[in-house]
Amino acid sequence: MANLSVTEIKAFVPSKDFELSKQFYMDLGFAMASEGGGVAYFHFGHVSFLLQDYCADGLAENFMMHILVEDVDAWWNHVQTCCVTEKYAVKCSNIVAQPWRMKDFCLTDLQACIGESARTRGEPPAFYSSGAGQLYASRGGATVPSHDISGSG
Repeated sequence: MANLSVTEIKAFVPSKDFELSKQFYMDLGFAMASEGGGVAYFHFGHVSFLLQDYCADGLAENFMMHILVEDVDAWWNHVQTCCVTEKYAVKCSNIVAQPWRMKDFCLTDLQACIGESARTRGEPPAFYSSGAGQLYASRGGATVPSHDISGSG
């Protein structure tokens, strides 16, 4: 039988201003492990993404990323104390308890992508993010579109 195990998947995150975007993610606490050829490799612990020095019209506004966190309150406090909202004129919402058993907040980054950090109540931790096109919610290790958060199809 063929080994089809996936060890990792990384998104190529668009940037309208590569230098400013690199600094934004570093200020949020992501480490830039390498850079070359218009791509910067960022990670926070074991999660990572590739920031690219490229952005097609409409791409950034519809980009989505999904990351897991253990403590949404700690992340919200971290966003407040690292002052990215003031330095980069981005928005961070208050934490909201959602009806699908998630506690989340929205962080709009430099590309107008919306990052939502969430923690389920009584289930595994989750961090999810979405662009303007579609909202995804994590629940119990599964990701389902928010228009069908019941998991029934």
